[in-house]
Amino acid sequence: MISVIIPTRNAEGHIRRLLDSLKRQSMTGETIVIDSSSTDNTVNIAESLGAKTKIIVRGLFGHGKTRNQAVKLAHGDIIVFLTQDALPADEHFLENLIKPLEAPEIAAAYGRQIPKADAKPTEKFSRFFNYPKTPLIKDSSSFPNLGIKTFFFSNVCSAIRKKEFEELGGFSENLIMNEDMLFAGRLIQRGYKIAYVPGASVIHSHNYSLREQFRRYFDIGVFLRKNLESLNYANPNNVGASFLKEELRYLMKNGYYRWCAYLAGEAISKFIGYKLGRHYDLLPLSIRRRISMHSDYWQE
Repeated sequence: MISVIIPTRNAEGHIRRLLDSLKRQSMTGETIVIDSSSTDNTVNIAESLGAKTKIIVRGLFGHGKTRNQAVKLAHGDIIVFLTQDALPADEHFLENLIKPLEAPEIAAAYGRQIPKADAKPTEKFSRFFNYPKTPLIKDSSSFPNLGIKTFFFSNVCSAIRKKEFEELGGFSENLIMNEDMLFAGRLIQRGYKIAYVPGASVIHSHNYSLREQFRRYFDIGVFLRKNLESLNYANPNNVGASFLKEELRYLMKNGYYRWCAYLAGEAISKFIGYKLGRHYDLLPLSIRRRISMHSDYWQE
């Protein structure tokens, strides 16, 4: 049995299409919506479409903590995690996503993210770069070639066998973000493999502003500062340079010349945010809260 878990907050504009799409899948299971006290009709819509729902206090949301709570309600042998704004691209999404888990050595899988039609060129490239068309199996032998991307794993659309999820104690709960990446690292260090499945695709992208990119990369810097030692052999420094070089080439090749200036501003925003995040302890708590995308993370 499959249990699909969807954390939500004011998802009225997404949840109906997502749940309707899940009902049309070639393989179905139970759906659990765990909602952070939405002020719209998210919960009513979810319940009317047959989803189990659980409401939590908004201020108690945590990327790992909230998903762990939902897993306790799940009856499935395989847990599928989706975000509220990720829409399966076809009716075989679930079937394709969980298929690699038939192999006992593969404990988790994640799917491909296809950019929305209105995505910025830079956002389109980000999706193409991080989610190529070629499938991949990752394990500890991937370190020399992939570096930190060995642990790349996204809960926008992922599947994890419940047995291994519970064996590792679920997601870490004291993280600002990237609970999925840290869990993937722990799986691989335990000797399991992770599958990237481009045949399991969702439509998902964000048109972040430069300010939002700055805040997001501040949080990424905080995460890596606090958890890099847990990801043995992981060195993030070369990934950014390779990404930027390929992104510029993509923009030029496809005639997005005016976006090259935007790319420079985006790269600077990300870099400054990331560097501040890596040195967050030098900043007053009030500043951390102001520039973080997850201000609730910063408690006294």
